[in-house]
Amino acid sequence: MSSLSTVAFDIETTGFTVGDRLTVVGFDAEIGSHVFLNTDGKAPSEGLEEKINNPVTTPVVLSIHDSEDALLHAVTEFIESTLADRDIKLVAYNGETWNGGFDLPFLRTRLNHHDLGWPFEDIPYIEAMDVFQSRFNTTENSLVAVYEELIGGDVGDVDPFKDSASAVDAWERGEFEAVVLHNVADIRRTRALMDLAERYCSKSDFSMKSLDPVANDQR
Repeated sequence: MSSLSTVAFDIETTGFTVGDRLTVVGFDAEIGSHVFLNTDGKAPSEGLEEKINNPVTTPVVLSIHDSEDALLHAVTEFIESTLADRDIKLVAYNGETWNGGFDLPFLRTRLNHHDLGWPFEDIPYIEAMDVFQSRFNTTENSLVAVYEELIGGDVGDVDPFKDSASAVDAWERGEFEAVVLHNVADIRRTRALMDLAERYCSKSDFSMKSLDPVANDQR
């Protein structure tokens, strides 16, 4: 398992219901992050990518789109061209647990809404939250709390928000720099926690699952 490089994954949304939308989708690897932003037709500030890169240590590539549909097409192309057929594993925190999770179920719902196929074929997935709930002695289970208790590094310093609800309000106001930095902080927290877990846990402590759909998408 350790031979597979970690790509951390996280999304931001307008809410939790079936009618809510994706605002940001982010991926983080050792060399840097790739973040997709839905501006909903609003004009981003000039030099947004440069502003986002100012406070971070490894580069962030920002892909800007004016709708959720355009964002999902770009994310699908990125996965197929950059992640597929590579020795990587996708990792999220509360992305998809045995009884729920958020990121992957939400993504499935929005892909279906836009009649798009599932992009994560042949990419193994690990749910990071499961490992920390069962193999570490933490007082809380949230991504931010577990990261602060076990690592407490500077990754979270770029996060302008205490919770994702604040990111929703900021996105609606067009404060895209803050929303993207919040996502960057979360994907980098996730990857840092996965690196920590691999230092102290055995392979049997991780549950790796296939994300292949039962039916191949022919659309």
